[in-house]
Amino acid sequence: MNNIKEIFRVILAVSIIVAGVTHFTSADQYVRIVPPQLPYPLQIVYLSGFYEILGGIGLLVPPVSQATAWGLIALFIAVFPANINMAVNNIPIDNIPNSPWLQVIRLPFQAVLIAWAWWYTQPSDLDKQASIISKSLIPKKLQKLE
Repeated sequence: MNNIKEIFRVILAVSIIVAGVTHFTSADQYVRIVPPQLPYPLQIVYLSGFYEILGGIGLLVPPVSQATAWGLIALFIAVFPANINMAVNNIPIDNIPNSPWLQVIRLPFQAVLIAWAWWYTQPSDLDKQASIISKSLIPKKLQKLE
């Protein structure tokens, strides 16, 4: 089970990093779905993209991966109004099929992402945890935090 958990950790981390990068490369697509009641939509898009990239990286740094997972849960909740706005107002995004059904399906998928991130709020075996840093670089007292 631990191997599967770590494979899915890497998949989530890479997916979140890629999504975060697209907030910078295709910001206009995300600006369109920011609810109109919120000020500074471009800055919100950049900020959420930055935190997605940071979250993806953080999932792969054992001493901070649990805290990062909680942060990703908060981020997934924070961006949910944009998904609602997209579905309710049928806002198309380039290169994504524009169907009201697909937009509605996207809403419960946010719960899947939250559950997926929650999985990583639980303690992991640091010896087996997917990591972008060598375990030898992690101070011994931080290794016990996880």
